[in-house]
Amino acid sequence: MTIDWKGVMPAVTTKFTKEDTLDLKMFEVNIDAQLEAGVHGIILGGTLGEASTLSDDEKRILVRTTVDIVKNKVPVIINIAEQTTKGAIEAAQKAKEDGASGLMMLPPMRYNAGDYETLVYFKEVAQSTDLPIMVYNNPVDYKIEVTLDMFEELLKLDNIQAVKESTRDISNVTRIKNRFGDRLKILSGVDTLALESLIMGADGWVAGLVDAFPAETVAIYELQKAGRIKEAIAIYRWFLPLLELDINAKLVQNIKLAEVATGIGTENVRAPRLPLVGEERKRVLDIIKKGLETRPVLPDYKELNVVTN
Repeated sequence: MTIDWKGVMPAVTTKFTKEDTLDLKMFEVNIDAQLEAGVHGIILGGTLGEASTLSDDEKRILVRTTVDIVKNKVPVIINIAEQTTKGAIEAAQKAKEDGASGLMMLPPMRYNAGDYETLVYFKEVAQSTDLPIMVYNNPVDYKIEVTLDMFEELLKLDNIQAVKESTRDISNVTRIKNRFGDRLKILSGVDTLALESLIMGADGWVAGLVDAFPAETVAIYELQKAGRIKEAIAIYRWFLPLLELDINAKLVQNIKLAEVATGIGTENVRAPRLPLVGEERKRVLDIIKKGLETRPVLPDYKELNVVTN
């Protein structure tokens, strides 16, 4: 399946049983909810997917299971976050074997690579596969920035096609558009900056709270795409306290609590992560409770007439 690199793509959580095994039954419940809401792709194995705690076999099971659930309705993308180039190349090969449609790639993990090393890393992985790639550019959390000059070099490879833009600088959307036009698709990677980024020309949204609130997330995207900005802003303002749960060190636990509240997940996490306790738990539950009590009635966002330029 080809990837259009637009729309809402959930960075889905990985569901675990109380016995710390993959909970594929609840995982399917959540994926079905995403598809029903109208998402445009599924991203596995990111931070929200607790990728650093997953075994290689578990990642492969998740890819194969998701491919089977979505049945070619949307692309399935697996994140690559490896310590070595060799490991990243092997992960890309396994992703292709398991039916993934594309890759999201972080720079080298645990080594603060320089610009040249980062470029070679991405190039060698890209040259090893024909799967399309979205570069995850998050210098805030991962300390390596892929600059526009670096993208100039990377875009010589046809299968490097998109960026998950998480620099926290909305003006970077305009810089990318000015320099590369539509050659480099932009997906906002920060929930609390998503609508602003979309209005400035981002093509899509790699979302987190979509895991618990898929319809509201897709509605914001579709409304702004149709030029109904005021309606999109109204939902976004309601959503913001919930979206802020994503920009927190406990984002996995926060979002899993929200998934429980909306009936499409459990709060089981894999150690060393632990469920929230005490005042921290109460604070997050209060935010979720208020969000549910004031949840907006959505327009029929699936049937909008899209504005075209």
